[in-house]
Amino acid sequence: MATATREEGFEVHDAQVLSKTRAFLDECRSFKEMAQAVEDAVHRNEEWRGKRCINLLAPEAPTSPKVRNLLAAEIGTRAAEGHIGRVNRWFAGTGYIDEVEALCVELLKRVFKCKYADHRLMGSMLGNMAVYWALTEPGDVIMSAAQPVGGHSSNRGDGPAGFRGLKIVDIPFDPVELEVDMDLFRKVAPLVRPKVVGLGMSMTLFPYPVRSMVEIISEWGGRLFFDGAHQLGLIGAGFFQDPLDEGAAVLTGSAGKTFGGPQSGIMVWNDPNLTQPITSAIFPGLAATHQVNRVAALAYSAAEMLQFGQAFMKQIVANAQALGAALAERGLNVLCSHKGYTQTHQVIADVSSFGGGIAAARALERTNIITNKNLIPKDKPENWDSPSGLRIGTIEVTRLGMGPKEMKTIAGFAARVLVEKENPETVVKDVMDFRSAYQTIYFCFENGLPR
Repeated sequence: MATATREEGFEVHDAQVLSKTRAFLDECRSFKEMAQAVEDAVHRNEEWRGKRCINLLAPEAPTSPKVRNLLAAEIGTRAAEGHIGRVNRWFAGTGYIDEVEALCVELLKRVFKCKYADHRLMGSMLGNMAVYWALTEPGDVIMSAAQPVGGHSSNRGDGPAGFRGLKIVDIPFDPVELEVDMDLFRKVAPLVRPKVVGLGMSMTLFPYPVRSMVEIISEWGGRLFFDGAHQLGLIGAGFFQDPLDEGAAVLTGSAGKTFGGPQSGIMVWNDPNLTQPITSAIFPGLAATHQVNRVAALAYSAAEMLQFGQAFMKQIVANAQALGAALAERGLNVLCSHKGYTQTHQVIADVSSFGGGIAAARALERTNIITNKNLIPKDKPENWDSPSGLRIGTIEVTRLGMGPKEMKTIAGFAARVLVEKENPETVVKDVMDFRSAYQTIYFCFENGLPR
């Protein structure tokens, strides 16, 4: 929450944290000592989060060693403003950069079986901004999902859709099934005639009726774009619906989640008429020089997805279903138990009986289990700071070689803290002992598949 101090006025960051840091810097004897503090903080995070924690965050994935190395490559110091090709660049000397970027674009096309792809935006939220810039005008009506049923801020008033000046109408959702309420959508959509339907979900458990929604909105020329930030790897590997094949105009997504790559935005589409407006929104609208080291890492992770994606995604979903069942067996209220809990990497628990999402997440953090608080359908948007839910993901534990057996163990750790009220300090040693046996990244060219 934004804070303010009498001396400094409004500050969006935590004022106490910044004040403590200023005091520390004031005590430093040299600029080199300040630089060392940065390096030390990075190392502490790597040791704790990278080696001693069970990371169950749905928006995170560890990259392979090679992808991580490419993120530090010399090419990252080079500027690459413009589109691929000598005549399109602002700078000379970009021949090898063109090679890297062309490899990235063509590999993404192979992963998603599409005609066009773009790789230049840092995150999928910027991809969504590019879509709204390309497909709408200020004042247009769009439909998107509210956040308590899983919608994401990038498609709402406080994100790119709002910044574009769009009028936003809720997509009707069934709060129990966590699916689009198509009976209501058929009634509401023709009344508001949205220019775009932005189907973007950060809480995503099951496929959506893309084809049926496209058939309805196409009557007045409306378009659907699918924000697949969380499902991107599942889509690419064929373990989720294929939004483009079902009629979506554009698919955006984040490479840093199920795709298992660096933090990057990915955009893919098939309609050649969209290429000019989308790429013009990307450059020069939202990106100039665009971290070619990240592009190289993204290209490499796309090749990993082609090689290992099916096995990786299959195990992610199997682990999520196993974890959902194990948590439910141990006394947690896991959403959609009547539907097998999930068909993605996510599991959603209603932890209101354990103090709510933030209390549960903090208790688990004390045991080195990392999750995040999350709105669920029973909440209101204003409950954002203190929601009832907990969002749990299986990307990282899967890439570390864990399977359904280990999911039962993890559920046991969580239940000891939340259900049995065991002191987290007595659980954390067991968690670290368990995690110490899982230090290798799999589903990559270095280490192959788990043994």
